[in-house]
Amino acid sequence: MDRLGYIAMTAASRTMSSLQVRANNLANVNTPGFRADLEQATAKAVEGYGYDSRHMALVQNNGVSLEQGPLMATGRDLDIAIQGRGLIAVENGDGEAYTRHGSMQIDADLRLTINGRAVIGQNGPIVLPEFDSVHIGSDGVVSVKPRGEILMTEIERIKLVDIDASELTKTATGLLIPIDGQEAPVNEDVTLVPRHLEGSNVSSIDQLMATMSLNRLFETQVKMMKAAESLSEAGNRIIRGG
Repeated sequence: MDRLGYIAMTAASRTMSSLQVRANNLANVNTPGFRADLEQATAKAVEGYGYDSRHMALVQNNGVSLEQGPLMATGRDLDIAIQGRGLIAVENGDGEAYTRHGSMQIDADLRLTINGRAVIGQNGPIVLPEFDSVHIGSDGVVSVKPRGEILMTEIERIKLVDIDASELTKTATGLLIPIDGQEAPVNEDVTLVPRHLEGSNVSSIDQLMATMSLNRLFETQVKMMKAAESLSEAGNRIIRGG
């Protein structure tokens, strides 16, 4: 009976973790550039004499889906979306992190930023001169019309990279960082769609269906724990001769 109870308890704990992942995905279904979390776990044998047949579900860092989300036209010069594969590099402490969220702002120091983090160019953070207008090309080249000038001038090129989802982990702030901690090289094949933003790649229908299935599974696992308790009590009564 102990084995049955342990299996049910471990499964219920794993199901609760899965529900938390699904709930977070649903909460961000309308967040531009959000990448859906994928739950991951592995089986780990319980150490100790007499527990060789027991295993526990060890939750790992959640994976991330890099599937394309819907593109939404905004008409704003500082909005960019990635067409297909690719990520935008931004500052993250002393290193880099990556995102698909392309709603850029210009701060008081004339730096291009995303959510307060400087956008990285091929020569460091991108800082603009005083300008009358700005243009971002599909290749990531940032051009401005300097104050009082007529012609556009190229300033810098946004660092665009391409990393497999299996090599990334997501931080608490939603940024993506390489598991090995190494900065990714520039990828010339990444293409931007100016004046657009990419929506979340979360499918609300898929997440709701998965949540319903997990809720039913959790109820079953709780019943298994109660059944294990009842069987254990019955066994104890037999042993006592009651």
